[in-house]
Amino acid sequence: MNGSITFNVPAFLEQFTGGVAQVEVSGNTVGECLDDFVKQFPRTGHLLFGKSGSLLGHIEIYVNGVSAFPEEFARPVYEGDTISMLYLIVGG
Repeated sequence: MNGSITFNVPAFLEQFTGGVAQVEVSGNTVGECLDDFVKQFPRTGHLLFGKSGSLLGHIEIYVNGVSAFPEEFARPVYEGDTISMLYLIVGG
């Protein structure tokens, strides 16, 4: 498993991390890192994933500032990488 990956916690999840804006996660892919984040902060899972386990449609994932779409979960990550999440505001 790769070393430490930084996950930039989006503001809407900071209430579940005690206000911490960055946490260390581990994994070889974005999906494994997100799973590790949810293991650390179990109350966040329903805010990220639908019942089928897919990422909710209004969330975008970036690795080192580059969109991970369309392979988000399978996108490889390496020690020192940073994962960021953008929560899209929708409406009209």
